[in-house]
Amino acid sequence: MTGPERLRAALRETPRGEWAEAALTAASERPETIGRSFVQAGRRAGRAPLPGVPGWTADEATRALLLAALPADRVETEIGDLYRYGDADEKRAVLKALPMLAVGAAGLPLLHDAIRTNDARLLAAALGPYARHLHQAAWRQAVLKCVFMAVPLTVVDGLDERADRELAVMLAAFADERAAAGRSMPADAADLLDRLTREES
Repeated sequence: MTGPERLRAALRETPRGEWAEAALTAASERPETIGRSFVQAGRRAGRAPLPGVPGWTADEATRALLLAALPADRVETEIGDLYRYGDADEKRAVLKALPMLAVGAAGLPLLHDAIRTNDARLLAAALGPYARHLHQAAWRQAVLKCVFMAVPLTVVDGLDERADRELAVMLAAFADERAAAGRSMPADAADLLDRLTREES
């Protein structure tokens, strides 16, 4: 899991790192500023990939760190509001920030919402480290949705540890449906099914 310290260090190396640093300082001193900075992050911090931190952009890192800078008693309310009223990029940043926040299982409604959408980027973000809070049945359905939407299974945190016989049954049924329609399974899903089947045998 990528931690706040690594994100902040990487942000300092970006062309607009000074703005991000100032926004984070303001958020820790005046939490009421987070909403404005959160919305502005795409334009002010930029959307370029974060150097040395695969899978993160500068605006996502800034938004995640803004949430991490909040007082504990404000975090649950803020993540709910910022996710609910945010655009897709803002929602994704909230989802990616969840593992860094002391919210327990309070972020689960956001994961369930992201999994229900047809936005592949939100689905992928929902299956990061925080997905450990998902009940196994919901997690299996989310993995199957990744297969259906051709989202690479590499986005699923803890896949090898959580994949079980029930997931294998679901994947096998999906493979049969695809075969009947003259279509093949994504290669990573076929590999997972093969591995689970061999382990069961």
